[in-house]
Amino acid sequence: MAGRKYEQRLRAESAQRTRRRILDALYRCLREAPGEPVGIDRVARLAGVARPTVYQVYGSRAGLFAALGEDLLVRGGFAQMLQTAARPDAREAVRGAIRGVVGMYAADFDAVRALSSMARLDATAAGGAVRRMEERRLAGAADLAGRLAEQGCLRPGVSVEHATDVLWLLTSFENVDLLHAGRSRTPEETADTLIAVAEQSLLR
Repeated sequence: MAGRKYEQRLRAESAQRTRRRILDALYRCLREAPGEPVGIDRVARLAGVARPTVYQVYGSRAGLFAALGEDLLVRGGFAQMLQTAARPDAREAVRGAIRGVVGMYAADFDAVRALSSMARLDATAAGGAVRRMEERRLAGAADLAGRLAEQGCLRPGVSVEHATDVLWLLTSFENVDLLHAGRSRTPEETADTLIAVAEQSLLR
């Protein structure tokens, strides 16, 4: 019995290492050729596995990119960002959420930038992964806007819908990347600027 459990653990660890190698190979492809569609053959070759193994592990190209999207969130501290966004004080929650989103992008700017670019070329696979990430971001913006309204933090005339739009806009990768890459701002400076804009445009 002990021997069987040991073998099962070894197989599970081997499978996890294979999954990691495949994802790392996909990251490499995105960074090296961000404007080109990613071929499964190249991912398999870089990962040191057979092409069918990629499909066996992830099911499809869409499944592979979905796993990449989840991995980006984990690496970027998505769970921690959710915790800060759940602070009872809505103002503090907005500040924490914006810093958290910037931090997630900053964890791997090149990969997120490449994935965003690829989404336009590969709507089914890469586009699906980006769409799921964006849906989560929109839901978070709507939740924060609603909480700001409930706590009486919004300026007169600012609706929940408008606040949602502004928070959604400010936390987009494109805006963060404009400050980071276009203006050479650090993640901390970028977050400070976005928080200031959010507070000045939305809050009392």
